[in-house]
Amino acid sequence: MPLANESNAFEQLTSEETKPQPLAIPVTYRHEWQDGFGARGWKLDCALDDPNVIAATAETGCQINTSVLIHDMLDHYISGFPLSGHRFEAMALIQLAGRTESDPRPDFKQMVDEDLLRGRTSGEQLRSFLPANLVRLLPENLISGKEIISFLSQRLGQKELRLVLVDHFFELGRQGIPLALINWEHQELDYKKRRAIGLCLQKLLTWGDRIVIENKYHHAGGEFRISNHNCELLIKKPDEHIHNEKV
Repeated sequence: MPLANESNAFEQLTSEETKPQPLAIPVTYRHEWQDGFGARGWKLDCALDDPNVIAATAETGCQINTSVLIHDMLDHYISGFPLSGHRFEAMALIQLAGRTESDPRPDFKQMVDEDLLRGRTSGEQLRSFLPANLVRLLPENLISGKEIISFLSQRLGQKELRLVLVDHFFELGRQGIPLALINWEHQELDYKKRRAIGLCLQKLLTWGDRIVIENKYHHAGGEFRISNHNCELLIKKPDEHIHNEKV
């Protein structure tokens, strides 16, 4: 029969072995990215070669209390949606709305006006992106995005087409919710804690941004470590700095 202290030690070891490990997301900071924008900020390492992903600082929007980098981590990466492509951005923006109570409609309208109504889509061809009720209207010989939009604008009127496309973004976004739930569960993260985790990560990013500025780093690398109870930012290079916050 094991002694009491041996039993306690075994229980503690077993508890540590079964405790979920934090999810590590590697990030890179540069004072100036050679991306055509000269942006200062952070990128997820998984997006370093994606020209559509712009570096972000700790700056937040007027109505959204976390930065674009937090959006990339929580609403894209953990939720299972690639960081570029209109379809995946629709899904990620619905996730963002769910944890920040923000309205995704302005972003959807912007993507419709600046991209779709000009015949441009990211991540796939326009025909495959469109809802089925619009695709059924299209002649088979229309190939280019501009031809497709021109035809649909004449058929429906641009105002009506714009409304249909914005509604399509909402529908695509809602379709992504079950996948996001599965991916959060797969990472052993509590989907209901998205808001709290996002605010926690924002505090860490604000701290990290201050560290790189105060030390005048031109380049830095590290990782965010995310769990349901606390999160951590470890800057590994050029010097080591570490900070954690409770969720």
